[in-house]
Amino acid sequence: MVERRPDGYHNLETVFYPVPLCDALELNVMDADFPSATDCDLKVTGISVEGDEQRNLVVRAYHLLKAERPWTARIHAHLHKAIPTQAGMGGGSSDCASMMMMLNKMCRMDFTQEELIERAARLGADCPFFILGQPAYAEGIGEKLEPIDLSLQGYYLAIVRPDIPVSTKEAFAMITPKKPEVNCRDIVQLPVEQWRGLLVNDFEQSVFAQYPAIGQIKEQLYEMGAVYSAMSGSGSAVFGLFRYMVDLKGTFGEMFTTMLRL
Repeated sequence: MVERRPDGYHNLETVFYPVPLCDALELNVMDADFPSATDCDLKVTGISVEGDEQRNLVVRAYHLLKAERPWTARIHAHLHKAIPTQAGMGGGSSDCASMMMMLNKMCRMDFTQEELIERAARLGADCPFFILGQPAYAEGIGEKLEPIDLSLQGYYLAIVRPDIPVSTKEAFAMITPKKPEVNCRDIVQLPVEQWRGLLVNDFEQSVFAQYPAIGQIKEQLYEMGAVYSAMSGSGSAVFGLFRYMVDLKGTFGEMFTTMLRL
């Protein structure tokens, strides 16, 4: 994070990279007899999500687009969660973006990608990236996206999410804004083996101080042979890039873990 803004948001310099871990979203038109008091009925399965389902980003995306280009169909949405919540992995943002793109096609609204990105930014700083769907450098609150030439193909991605929820609001409140000496857009053009010590997540200093167990996960991943490791976003998930498969369960037990081939 490079500075706080007068509107309460924060200006960032960050890199987004899509990974093959995803939720599943299915949309169906409700018939007249479907027992729902809302125009967008949402059922969530899989990993539990706290809060009112009508405040979920999926439902909010529905109402935002419908307010601009109304349609008559009522939608039933089934969201199956596989991405951990309060992990800094953009799970809710990806759901929001998917809802927008699916509705745009399903209801033939003809929004361009640029128009969807602008509207997605109204609901969350990470949402525009998931409309773009490719490696990108981001500025502003995350809505100013620039595609970048970055491929991690062939690496294994380890993700560990401890049972320590870190709220985004709390993480932003603890961080001290500063301008980095080297832009992360330039660092990621170097070989991955050179990222350690150069590519830094600014949230780590304050989050690790408050939750040392999260910082310990990062060190454990390095001890296991990761060529690069960092906390994802505002946490609490930590990832490591490996040249080979590793046994995460043997080290991290009952924590959420996954190993993905990129």
